[in-house]
Amino acid sequence: MKVSRRSALGMAGMAMGAAGATLLPASANAMAAKEGTAATGKPKIDFITKIDFNDPKWTRDTYARLDGDIEPGKEKCGWLRGKIFGVRDNEPVRPLMNVEGFSFVRINRQADGSWRRMLREIVFYRDLHTNEILKTWHNPYTGEQVRVVPIANDPFNFTISEFVPEPPSYGGLQKAKHDPKPFLQDWQWGPNGTMILNTGVDMIYPNALQPDKWPRESSGTMNRVSEQFIYVAKKEDVENPNLTHIPHIGSWSRITPWLPWMLMGQAPGHMTYFTHFSTIPNGVAGLPADLVAAARAMDEKWLHAPETDYGPSLSSLENYAREQKPAPVPAGWTPPQPPPAPGNPFAPKS
Repeated sequence: MKVSRRSALGMAGMAMGAAGATLLPASANAMAAKEGTAATGKPKIDFITKIDFNDPKWTRDTYARLDGDIEPGKEKCGWLRGKIFGVRDNEPVRPLMNVEGFSFVRINRQADGSWRRMLREIVFYRDLHTNEILKTWHNPYTGEQVRVVPIANDPFNFTISEFVPEPPSYGGLQKAKHDPKPFLQDWQWGPNGTMILNTGVDMIYPNALQPDKWPRESSGTMNRVSEQFIYVAKKEDVENPNLTHIPHIGSWSRITPWLPWMLMGQAPGHMTYFTHFSTIPNGVAGLPADLVAAARAMDEKWLHAPETDYGPSLSSLENYAREQKPAPVPAGWTPPQPPPAPGNPFAPKS
């Protein structure tokens, strides 16, 4: 929502850089001028603002200011909206649902200068045509009406330091490790005083939903997931020592197996998410009312960031395995298959 929840995430797109020139939130100085005030009062916390793409401490502090608000005790609300698609062989990519959600994150300074970010996120699926939040969904691949399970991650925490963080462990399922190296990201200069950050993670790791126990929910023994992000911010905001959070817009894309509640089993194909995101400065008051109501109906906690650090930090797939039960398997059930390949229209006629 994740809504930036991975330790090194991102995405490319020069068109987004151009969009940033017109769609970015007003800078702190511009907003202050409009309101007849001055952007003064340097925060009582130290962070590096001198732009240096080769300085891992600048990267650390800047990424923390994008991901959250580093002012002690403050929480930041992030929002995303977009669409998800189904991808199968021998047919067009198919739009399936709209998706919309939010997160609340709190960031604490550690003794070594790193930042510990603590986040909750919740994401709902909406009807393509009415945009109503879905409780059930007609699966066009199987013809079934299935129960929809929103993304609800509590928590997704990690440390932002001057060293590249380890990949998320997902409760011990992800065992990939790397040698320590400086935390440098793919920053680029954009048009009209903007800066563009591309960051992402690509993983394959054991599935918490193994096929022998979850035949209808499991995509197989391994999860292959890619999450890619782009952030667009204004240079003047990145350099501003009065800003503990950097206003930005961005985009999140995700390639993931079929969602377990779709009951696709090991059917060929996958899901692709395309979304845009931004900060909501006034928090809950700035979110869509039906989104807030749906989250509150689940638990009031979704409207606040964690106040203490706890775990484990899991993705929606591991949470599904912990919180749901395997669906019954109808007699004779087999995973849906894509249509056969069409004949070659250029083949010589007999």
